[in-house]
Amino acid sequence: MTVKRAAGAVLATALLCTGAVACGGSDDGKKAKGAGSGETQSRSQVTEVITAAYEKTAKAKSAKVEMTMTAPKSMGADAGEMKMSGVMGWDPTVMDMTMTGSALTEGDPEAPEKIRMLWLDNVMYMDMGAAAAKDMDGKQWVKMDLNSIAEQAGDEKLAKQMTGGLDSMNQDPAQQLAMLLDSPNLKHAGPAKVDGVQTQRYKGRLSVKEMMESNKGLDEVLGKSEREELFKNIEKSGIKGYDTEVWVNEDDYPVRMDIDIKSPEGTVKTSQKFSEYGAAAKVTAPPAGKTFDLMDMFKELEKSGAGAGAGAGAGADSGI
Repeated sequence: MTVKRAAGAVLATALLCTGAVACGGSDDGKKAKGAGSGETQSRSQVTEVITAAYEKTAKAKSAKVEMTMTAPKSMGADAGEMKMSGVMGWDPTVMDMTMTGSALTEGDPEAPEKIRMLWLDNVMYMDMGAAAAKDMDGKQWVKMDLNSIAEQAGDEKLAKQMTGGLDSMNQDPAQQLAMLLDSPNLKHAGPAKVDGVQTQRYKGRLSVKEMMESNKGLDEVLGKSEREELFKNIEKSGIKGYDTEVWVNEDDYPVRMDIDIKSPEGTVKTSQKFSEYGAAAKVTAPPAGKTFDLMDMFKELEKSGAGAGAGAGAGADSGI
């Protein structure tokens, strides 16, 4: 139960993040430089700001990040707060994060208070702790190869959605900056401080359609018909758009990115803080002898009569 809940929480976050977090960038000395300035920037200035920030952020390829995601109780099993902190890299995608929060422990007294999560070569590993190891042949690391899980379920479309969503979970700030260039109403909201650092703040909104058209990463994992189906499913969920706020420093880096996703069940709030761009993001997979492959669990379920779709069921039971 503990392993299944953790897997569901991670996948729920991943799929939710597929829609994108809106990001922003600061300006240079010729474009309203100086976070103390109260002058509102024009649309052309904002475009120049984000373009400059995109170039510098893309070159950094990694950063330290702190993320908080909150879902209302009306959303059921995935409700509560989840926090993640650590280092992540883009180009290539790697991650070493620690998860905590009520979204992991709510309703499960045996769930670990924190879970370390590694992402390497399209495979996720989760350290479930010593207590969980008792139910996993003494192995406390869980391995989630989403391609293998979807293959076992016999659903190619599921594989594309899982891997695409989980890869987007990395939240490459450069890609998010590029997406915001297509937002028709992104604007400068004035100076502000983030943890004592002077920044400029930006606000914007992407509709579901704009997000789908802007998210070029979806082109790599979904065909035209699959994109249309995903769009329809998002519309059916009642999600209308993504309200964003972005804070950027004087060095052309986004230091905070917030997004509110509103639906009939309530508003999911996500906030990320970035620091130390270019920080080393080296991730090593745990030893095979200490790793429990989630595929083995699904195979056991299949043998006991649960069927080949058990892999997909783990996500379904978690509200995905």
